[in-house]
Amino acid sequence: MITSDADTPARAPGNGSVLSIGVFDGVHLGHHAILEANVRRARELGAVPTVITFRHHPKGVLLGHAPKTLTTLDHRLELFARRGIEHTLVLDFDERLKSLSARDFVQRYAVEALDTRAFVLGFDSKFGNGREGTPEFLREAGFDVQVVPKVIVGERGVSSTAIREAVELGDLAAARSMLGRPVSVLGEVVRGENLGHRIGFPTANLDLHHELHPPPGVYACRARPVSPEAHGENHPAVSNIGFRPTVHRGPRDPRPQVEVHLLDFDGDLYGQRIELEFVAHLRDEQRFAGLEELTAQIGRDVERAREILADASA
Repeated sequence: MITSDADTPARAPGNGSVLSIGVFDGVHLGHHAILEANVRRARELGAVPTVITFRHHPKGVLLGHAPKTLTTLDHRLELFARRGIEHTLVLDFDERLKSLSARDFVQRYAVEALDTRAFVLGFDSKFGNGREGTPEFLREAGFDVQVVPKVIVGERGVSSTAIREAVELGDLAAARSMLGRPVSVLGEVVRGENLGHRIGFPTANLDLHHELHPPPGVYACRARPVSPEAHGENHPAVSNIGFRPTVHRGPRDPRPQVEVHLLDFDGDLYGQRIELEFVAHLRDEQRFAGLEELTAQIGRDVERAREILADASA
């Protein structure tokens, strides 16, 4: 997938682009409907499926504070590519962009940068100063515009806000029903203390770059290294989100650590990106009397995770 930014926007090759605009935090079922409609329309026109998204949530500028994100930019780009999007233009939502009129936004980015032939927008999509960039505005300007209706799951409209609430509460099933996929995080493997190696359960420590994650606890997961060499490999795993009360001494860290043990895996993951999918909650994090008791419990966690993941794959 081609990724560009406002300073050096890559023009859409061939017959222009079909454009969708939004944050797309979580890339949930509502977003899937937009992206899939975009890809279909692009195929009809022989154009490039294209998205304009924002590096950081616009509410940080509009309201002075932004919600925790379900997906970082890197994670969104990965999920866009899986839905068939071929080109993403990433904009920094700052005061300059906030003040840009819808007309100037369309001219600068949709027309000059992306050679847009058609728009595919969500039912609540608005852009430009004063949110004047509506589907009606675009149609009056002569553009082909398709509006994708709200997606309903369990009598509730799918939204990033509802999914954030479910993830923070640890309701993996509710979040999954709205995401259309398991709750997942994307993180980079960073150096840890190598305690897992010493007790026989080597773990990868993930830096999530502030992505929202489920509450502290132990989870049965699937881990997917995200790189051209990984070829979509999917590994059963056990993860711990928390503060390691058995081994940690001193003041409690303000942010929980995310550690993942890949079952039946022997390799060096340092520096790689891993997408971690949460399949089931195994237990809450707890303090044990010592390493021997902790190691025995981890062994039980691993066996329980194997059973759950095997049943989930059946």
